[in-house]
Amino acid sequence: MDQNTILIVDDEKAVVSLMEQAFSRAGFEVRSARSGEEALELLQQDRIQVMFLDLNMPGMDGIQLCKAIRKDMPMAVIFAVTGYASLFELSDCREAGFDDYYKKPINIKTLVKTAENAFEKINRWKKV
Repeated sequence: MDQNTILIVDDEKAVVSLMEQAFSRAGFEVRSARSGEEALELLQQDRIQVMFLDLNMPGMDGIQLCKAIRKDMPMAVIFAVTGYASLFELSDCREAGFDDYYKKPINIKTLVKTAENAFEKINRWKKV
């Protein structure tokens, strides 16, 4: 796995495509999954450390996915992405282990900066 790889998990093809293009242009390697189950399979092969997870997906939702990832990858940097923000979800996100929360539509420049900061954080942790 490349150290600058990002995982995008979203059931909306257009959202995945937009985020893939933005992160790729910014110099990141990008992997994507259309479901929580697919993401977990992918993470068994690649230990990706920075992830953007949609909260509202059929089957395994983003909250369940984050909890599952945290069990095996406690140091990963995981961001929630949703079009349906509420205060109740914010507390659920914190409990699940998300590092931050973004509401759609998302400013692409903000997401790229968020990813850059996440990799800086991971690199700092590796030096400790």
